Amino acid sequence: MMAIKAGEQGWGVGPVRHGTMRDRNLALVLDQVVRHQRITRARLAEVTGFTKTTVSNLLAVLVDAGLVREGGIVYDAERRGRPGTAISVHGAGAAGLGLEINVDYLAACVVDLARRVRYRHVVAADHRGRSPEAVVEALARLAEEALASASHQGLSVAGATVALPGLLDRERGVLRRAPNLGWADVPLQKLLHEGLPGLRLPVEYDNEANLAALGELWFGAGTQLGDFVHVSGEIGIGAGIVVDGKVFRGAHGFAGELGHIVVEPGGARCGCGARGCLEQTAGQEAILRAAGLDAVAVTSAASPGGSTAVLLDRLAKGDERAHTAVRRAGKALGTTLAAVVNLFDPDAIVLGGIFSPLAPWAKASIEKALAKNAGTLRDALPPLVVSELAGGAAVLGAAGSVASRVTADPALLLEES
Repeated sequence: MMAIKAGEQGWGVGPVRHGTMRDRNLALVLDQVVRHQRITRARLAEVTGFTKTTVSNLLAVLVDAGLVREGGIVYDAERRGRPGTAISVHGAGAAGLGLEINVDYLAACVVDLARRVRYRHVVAADHRGRSPEAVVEALARLAEEALASASHQGLSVAGATVALPGLLDRERGVLRRAPNLGWADVPLQKLLHEGLPGLRLPVEYDNEANLAALGELWFGAGTQLGDFVHVSGEIGIGAGIVVDGKVFRGAHGFAGELGHIVVEPGGARCGCGARGCLEQTAGQEAILRAAGLDAVAVTSAASPGGSTAVLLDRLAKGDERAHTAVRRAGKALGTTLAAVVNLFDPDAIVLGGIFSPLAPWAKASIEKALAKNAGTLRDALPPLVVSELAGGAAVLGAAGSVASRVTADPALLLEES
């Protein structure tokens, strides 16, 4: 890999200031350290195309910023001779705080720069009917607890990203619609900026399905899957579409609203205003109602002992009504995914959220409907992969996105960039 020049990597073709070139080169070096975790200066010079002197100068900046450290020895199988001094990520130097607002829970997670999970907490609470201001206030308290834990561990939290259900207008900083929360046109950016604790980097936010897909990419099986669609199922159903290691967002950032694809024209009214959406058949609440559990208080798959746990127990005991509800949901989801496969041609489909624990009973019906409705355009259909992260993927992706921001632009944390 050669040193980055003006106009490469999509950074533009205009005049480049010396500081800007340095910032890009810092990012390139840090990225290689993150990729290798332990690497010598000589090897860094080889993979970046920089001179050893340039590498040493850039490393000095990153060490001063607390992002990398030197220590120990490393043997390079591709180079003969004596071992070299190891350069590795300083995990405590720039941790990321992930936060999630969902219909029936709040979650927080702290991940260090080496993407090790250092803190995680979920609070069950029904947010339907609550004001955005009240929910953000509760989220701020959860964030303070996470930051206190991080501080106790000697971590420096650089920034936070919030995962949210619904359509986000990122240009205007507005949550346009979150049907399952009953929110519309919420000045989200302003609320988060004013309500959450201040950190070195400005707070960011994204759709929970997008962040769940990134969580799978960084902390799950995603790196081995190529291009994939991550199905994020809780009370709502979303999809994160990963292409070339990045989330596909669509022209306006609204791609992936899988739950609002109509599968039963004229069916039950959905919170989005349409009828017969996938969520009305395969969403968590729809499955619970069909299984006869509508009287049980709904909590997420992340909260043990709730209605999802009751459903899983009934499935394990062979309850026919529960099995019928899950098979029906699987059929609807598989039919919808057949259209997704023909439209996006992914290498794999990942079942996350509630579909992860339901997979032993739902996967067969999903695969059957997928095979039946996808046609014969392909020699083989993409495999269905069950996520081990389940409902925890989004908050992991949120925390990991902060680490990714720092790696992509470490100059953001320098006093003088």
